[in-house]
Amino acid sequence: MRPVMLPVDRIRAALAKPFLPAVFFFAGVTFDSVTLTRIDRLRDNLIILLYLSLLGALIVLTTRADLGRTTTDATVVPENVKSLVNVKSLIARAQPHYPHAIQFLLGGLFSAYTIFYSQSASLTTTAVFFALLIALLVGNEFLRDRLTNANVRLLVSLYALVVFSFFTFFLPVLIGAMNTVVFLIGAGLSAAVTIKVVRLIYQQQEPAPSRWEEAWTSLPAIALIVVLVGFYFLKWIPPVPLSLKFAGVYHKVAKVDDEFQLEFEKAAWYHFWKRSDDPFHGEGPTYCFTAVFAPVALHTTIFHRWQYRPDVGRNFLMTDRIPIAIAGGRERGYRGYTVKQRVEPGDWRVDVETAEGRVIGRVSFRVEEPDGEPPELETITR
Repeated sequence: MRPVMLPVDRIRAALAKPFLPAVFFFAGVTFDSVTLTRIDRLRDNLIILLYLSLLGALIVLTTRADLGRTTTDATVVPENVKSLVNVKSLIARAQPHYPHAIQFLLGGLFSAYTIFYSQSASLTTTAVFFALLIALLVGNEFLRDRLTNANVRLLVSLYALVVFSFFTFFLPVLIGAMNTVVFLIGAGLSAAVTIKVVRLIYQQQEPAPSRWEEAWTSLPAIALIVVLVGFYFLKWIPPVPLSLKFAGVYHKVAKVDDEFQLEFEKAAWYHFWKRSDDPFHGEGPTYCFTAVFAPVALHTTIFHRWQYRPDVGRNFLMTDRIPIAIAGGRERGYRGYTVKQRVEPGDWRVDVETAEGRVIGRVSFRVEEPDGEPPELETITR
C-alpha cells in the first residue's frame, strides 16, 4: 500500500521542485509590473518603504541571532503578565526562515527598481546601473545560502544598495526638484541608514564590540555608495524619476486645442509600425517632438541636444542644445518640441537629457536628399 501524504508533506514536496524558484521569480516580476504603476504614487512608495523597514529588521535579527546575541528587550514578557503567546519562542522558531524572508524582500525590491529604472534607462551609458539591478535581480535567486551572519558585510552592502536606489528617485519626487545636491543628500541618507543598521546589529553584543569592528562591517557598504556616486558623475545612473514616453522626428508639428499634430512621410504598407521620419528627406525644417514623464510636483528643465556626423565611423558633433521647461503630472508625459531649420545629409541624433547631461532618451535618424516629388505626409496626434 502506498503511503498517504499529508497536505503539509505535499506542500513541502512541491516547494522542493527545482523549477519552482524560476516560477516564483517570473511570477513576482509579473506581479510588480502590474501593481507598480507610477513612480510618484503614494501606495507604491509606501510598499517599498515597508519592504525596506522589514528587510533592515530581519538583517539585524539574523546577524544578532547567528552571532549568539540575545533578542531585543521587547521580547521579554514580565512575570506578572500571562502571555498566551511565547514571543521569544516564536522568534526562535522563525529564525531558520529569516534568509528566505530576506531573499523574498530583496527580490521584491530589485524587481520594483528594475521596473522603475527601466523606464528611464536608455541604450546609452545610463543603462549601466540598470544592468546592475538586472544582474542582482537574477542573482538574488542564488543568494539564499549566503544570507547568513557569515556574510554580514554582504547583507549590509545589499541593504545599502536598495536604500540608495530608493532615495535616488524618492527624494526628487518628495522635494519636487532633481539636481546634484538632491542626489548627494540621498547618498548621505543611504550611508546614515546603513550605519544605523550596523550599530543595531552590534548594540547588545557582550562584550561590547570595538568601533573598528563596526567600521569594518560598514566599510564595504560605504565604499559601494561612494562607487555609485561616481556612477552618477559618470552619468551611468538613469535620470529617475524622469522617463521618455514618446519621441520622434517630423516634417511638421502643430498644436490644435490640447493635441499635437505630427506629420511624417507616409511609409509603405509593410512598414506599418512607422510613426516618425527615419529617414528624413529634405533640408528641413526638422522637428523633434518628445513626451517626458515627470512626477506631479516636479518642475525642471530638459534639453534637446542635436548632434550630427556626415559619415559613418566619425564622431557625432553637437550643433544645438535647446532647453525645454517641463512640469510633471501628465500620465503620457509633458509634451514639447524643438526645431532645426536646416539639416545636412548624414546621421543625426537628438539626446533628451537633464541639465546635468544625463540622457533620458535618444532619437536617431538619417537625413537624405529628397528623391523626386514631395513625399505624401501622414498625421498622428499626441
